Parts: sequence; C-alpha cells; structure tokens
Amino acid sequence: MRRIASILAVLVLAALAGCSSTSQLVTGTPRAPIDPSQVRVYFTPPPGGYEEIAQLETASGNFTYGEQNKMDSVINNLRIEAAKLGANGVLFVGAENTGGGSNVGVGVGGGSSSGYRGGSFSGGGIGVNISPTKKFGHGVAIHVPNPPPQSKLPAQPQQAPPPATKPAN
Repeated sequence: MRRIASILAVLVLAALAGCSSTSQLVTGTPRAPIDPSQVRVYFTPPPGGYEEIAQLETASGNFTYGEQNKMDSVINNLRIEAAKLGANGVLFVGAENTGGGSNVGVGVGGGSSSGYRGGSFSGGGIGVNISPTKKFGHGVAIHVPNPPPQSKLPAQPQQAPPPATKPAN
C-alpha cells in the first residue's frame, strides 16, 4: 500500500511540473523579488533606458478559452516571472498560438458469440477532444531606473478603425 502511495505522489508531482510552462534565461543581475502588481508592461522601450535582467517565455493556461483571456494570462505570467527576478518592467516582445485544437473521433464495433447459451454483443463509442490552443508569449524582464509616471507612457497599440462607408443613395 505504501508503494502505491509513493508512486501516486511522484505522478502528481510530475503532472504539476508539466503544467509549469515558463522559462527564464538570466542575462543580467537579478534583484530582490517584488510584488507583480509593481511590474509595468512596456510595448516599446521605456524612455531613459533600462537594464536587461532576463529573457522570458511563458504560455497561457491549459484550459484558457478566448483570445483576450489567453493574452491576459500570458501578460500576467510574464509579470509574475519578472517580479520573481526583481524586475520592475517587462518589455513585451510578442506572442503566438500553437498546439491544441479540436478533434472528434467515432468508433463502432460488433460481433457475435455462440456458447452454452448463445448470444451476441455490440458496442460503440465517441471521443471528443476540445483542448484549446495555447498562446505563447515572449518578453524581457527589465529594470527601469526611474520609471516614468503612468500618464507619460506611450499608449498601447490600438486597432485601426474600420474604413468609412459611403451612405447609400
């Protein structure tokens, strides 16, 4: 019984380790960890320069649906990893979708058997996989010596407005 419990514990730890999908490549000097809410996300290099601390890669959660939710998850994960290294900023590099998808499989089987009482059997099944694709993000954990006030930061990129249409005559 004890052996089964040990094996189960190892399997649970392996599964949890597989859920972690963030990597860091430290390229500078880490600092004392800070609260992730203090980490700013920059889409262009901050004015006044910065010091690079690490290259970061992360992914949205396994069961995150919706493009905006996936992007929010990636940005949040980048901020958490940067905070662990004492970075007060993340320079966002980019993101892409990979893996996952939806699959449906159908299987049907049947046969017959004759024995003491005779009889037949049949069976069927349907399998469905609705795993969402993950979004992977890349960023640079940075330390900005004198971060500008939030109001002085450039606006985040906006989508272009739809083209104007001519009124019907």
